[in-house]
Amino acid sequence: MLKAIKSAFLHLRLPFSWFLLPFFLAPLCISPNFDDKRLGLVFLILHFLIYPASNSFNSYFDKDQKSIGGLKVPPPVTKLSYYISLILDVLALVLALRISIWFEFFVAGYILASRAYSHPSTRIKKYPILGLFYTSFFQGYFTVCAVYLGLNGYEPWNLLSAKVQWLGLLCSLLLLGIYPLTQVYQHEEDGSRGDFTFSRMLGIKKTLWFSMIVFFLSVVGFVFYFENFLFVPLRDIFLISLNPATLFFLFWLIKVYQDEKYVRYSYVMWILFLASSGMNYYLFRAFLVNTNVLQVF
Repeated sequence: MLKAIKSAFLHLRLPFSWFLLPFFLAPLCISPNFDDKRLGLVFLILHFLIYPASNSFNSYFDKDQKSIGGLKVPPPVTKLSYYISLILDVLALVLALRISIWFEFFVAGYILASRAYSHPSTRIKKYPILGLFYTSFFQGYFTVCAVYLGLNGYEPWNLLSAKVQWLGLLCSLLLLGIYPLTQVYQHEEDGSRGDFTFSRMLGIKKTLWFSMIVFFLSVVGFVFYFENFLFVPLRDIFLISLNPATLFFLFWLIKVYQDEKYVRYSYVMWILFLASSGMNYYLFRAFLVNTNVLQVF
């Protein structure tokens, strides 16, 4: 029993939420009507309920034996992971109602989308193009809209503003570049399950080039966005904050061209950590400057 509990806890992959934090901080930066209660609830629902539930559900149906995102050596998954994912989903839906019925719809939509991605009856994960755009849409654009709605207590038509739409699209573009990297070291295991992922379709080296180009385009887009919608003069800080991830990626690209044995879990996790940490640092700083929070103290 203790082994099952430990396994279920590890398969929640709580540290992986750090990589998805930019998609909470980005809409927070442009939120004019948030308060402490809504901010805390949205953060809790997203990072301690929805994301862990999705990870646990995905682990249960994948039954990976090799490294997965946020878990280098996954223990054998048990039915407990499945039940915990359902409990966390119910808690997320109950808490979402405390914010608004509209936020509840978005939370329910994300839960259903994440289930369709992994469940054998739908298994969107196994389709290379659909799986890529599906994941990028729901973890990027859809999440940005949900967070903006929840933080501000707004109704859906408030999402039609240009600053929300462009931010959501840019976050999805960023994920289009990053997501294939999470597949690049899983070709063998994905193949054994019949999942023809986007990275398997491109191959290792083309995946890396695709990710680098799309990531660059998203960075350019974010620079223009921040200058036109946030009016925060922190462009240089944004670019500098992403330098560690960029330099490490180029280092890794050279290593992979020398020998594909360097396509490993550890390298991908370091890139994700450096990229997300750079984004989180910039977005949190932009939030403090843009909202004048520091003037309160």
